[in-house]
Amino acid sequence: MKLIQTPEEMLEQVKAWRKEGLTIGLVPTMGCFHEGHLSLMRYARERADRVIVTLFVNPIQFGPGEDLAAYPRDLARDQELAAGEGMDVLYAPDAASMYPHGFQTTIRVGALSRGLCGASRPGHFDGVCTVVMKLFQQTRPHFSVFGEKDFQQLAVIRRMVIDLDLDIDIIGHPIVREPDGLAMSSRNIYLEGEERQQALCLSRAAALARELVASADHPLPVKDLVAELESSLSREPACTVDYVAVVDEETFLPPDYASPSSRLIMAVKINRRVRLIDNASLYHTT
Repeated sequence: MKLIQTPEEMLEQVKAWRKEGLTIGLVPTMGCFHEGHLSLMRYARERADRVIVTLFVNPIQFGPGEDLAAYPRDLARDQELAAGEGMDVLYAPDAASMYPHGFQTTIRVGALSRGLCGASRPGHFDGVCTVVMKLFQQTRPHFSVFGEKDFQQLAVIRRMVIDLDLDIDIIGHPIVREPDGLAMSSRNIYLEGEERQQALCLSRAAALARELVASADHPLPVKDLVAELESSLSREPACTVDYVAVVDEETFLPPDYASPSSRLIMAVKINRRVRLIDNASLYHTT
């Protein structure tokens, strides 16, 4: 596996691959690899001649007071793991290369990015879209794989690709969970002591939502479902609810009643310190 750290070298490499007619897959990440990341790499490896995994902790998607400085970083470990999954390139540029002096362009997706995490983290999705577009330009992939844990992010990127006529397939990959149900996340490393068990409030809420939908003998009003889940989460003393929402998977608009196209999306803080997100279909167990 080759380590590349500048946009110029990355672009030179992908131009050569494309000239050979090779299919290029991309897995964008912020590093601190776990099994969720590795599953994305394996998926891409099966479907492309060459696979690039990017590692860049993107400063412009972090807001004031967020965990940019503390975000876990271990390049040597991540290199070893990516090489073990057969990646062709680990692309790890620095911030100065990505945002050189004078940089002032931002990409914004409209209504889709304003609610949920967009409301809790103003400007977050502008930073995500901007860096993802730059990575697309630098790596020229035929397809890119994103985890469904960041379900709103996935929807926003798909919208950007459609709206800007990008010739890239965006593939969502199911959430990878720990045996006890906790969605894998780089931020799980922040959980200390009992916080690890307290964080299971999210997967328990998802299970409760599916149980309520399955047991209802009539279409379940979304407002009643959300109220029940907020109450359930609030009973965990360590859990502070950021948001609980049920949205249509395609439009992200809130339906009146739960349906097979509905998705539960949640964000909480554990001990007001560790922000975690999760989501689930209301009609199956992903």
